[in-house]
Formats: sequence, C-alpha cells, structure tokens
Amino acid sequence: MLTIVIQAGGESTRMGQDKALVPFLGIPLIQRVFEQVAGLGDEILVTTNRPEAFTFLKAHLVPDLLPGSGALGGLYTALSAAGFPLVAVVACDMPFVNAGLLAALRDRLIETGCDAAIPRSPSGVEPFHAVYRGETCLPLVKASLESGLHRVDSWFAGARVEYFSPAEVQRFDPRQTAFLNVNTPAELLLAEELARAGAA
Repeated sequence: MLTIVIQAGGESTRMGQDKALVPFLGIPLIQRVFEQVAGLGDEILVTTNRPEAFTFLKAHLVPDLLPGSGALGGLYTALSAAGFPLVAVVACDMPFVNAGLLAALRDRLIETGCDAAIPRSPSGVEPFHAVYRGETCLPLVKASLESGLHRVDSWFAGARVEYFSPAEVQRFDPRQTAFLNVNTPAELLLAEELARAGAA
C-alpha cells in the first residue's frame, strides 16, 4: 500500500560534504532517517545519483530520472519508482522525521480520497514530509516539469490537497522537530544536541 522514499539527491553545498552521509550521533544521517521510518511502509526507496555510496542501507536505490531538475525532479523520480499506490516522501536531512505524523497523513489521504496530504508548519508547506497518491500526482508533476516549472508546489493548484494545520501537526510533533533539516555543520550540532536531550 505505501512506498517510503528518502530523497538523497541534494547538492549539500552548505554542509561541505554529502549531508546524507554526515555522521549523526555516530551513524550516517540517512541511516537515522531510514530507521525512523522503517516498518511504516511496504518498501523503502532512496533516490540518489550516487547509489554506490548507499549500499549499506536495505533499500532500493534509484537514480534521478531527470538530473538537474531540482527538488521537483526528485519528486518525479520518487513517484515514478514507487511500487505501491501511496508514496510517503521525506528528505534525507530531517533527523526527526515523524513516522506517527506520516501514518496520520496516509490515513487522511485514504479517508478523503485526496491526491496529497501535506503538513503545514509556521514556515509554510512541508512537501518533503508528506504522502502522495502516485497515480494522480505523477501526471501533474510531469506536466509542471515539461512546462519548465521547478517549484515543488507548482502543481498543487491542480490537485486535491489535504493540509494538516500546524495545530494538527503538533499533536504528533509536540516538540516541533519533525521538519527540522540540517544544511550546515552548525545546524547538525544543534540537531545532535536536541536528539541527546530527548527530541523524537
């Protein structure tokens, strides 16, 4: 029923090294993300242009179908490669990815018949901690890319999207860490401190 896709195709320029592989409390960051979502879905995929670097994960490694197309191209690859009709997409640099929230988003999508279930945070929508219906979302994503649009939300207007409000999100993420991502060494250190202090 559910494919989980971890996106690991970013440039990592601000980190100075591949952030998916940077150590987080002694293990590669992507391994922590993998362990947070393991057991939630029927398969786990990792989108990456360096599959040789991620063979230690028990996941199917998928290269970008449209290299250079940014985050929307990564979403296109995720939806294209998924073996199950529902697709949870998360970023490799989110050490506190929240399996309970993803399960609730999946359930909302099933209950409402919508095309995507996406949480909102005070910063805006969070498309890389969301659940999509592959059959209906893939054509919309493809059309946006073919039109030269690369914003991740460029196709949302044509889809039936259910949004989780920040208040709904907080029920599953009271510490408000689910969408915290690490782009710099300083952010990585802060996230490790939060993890040691007991953040989910």
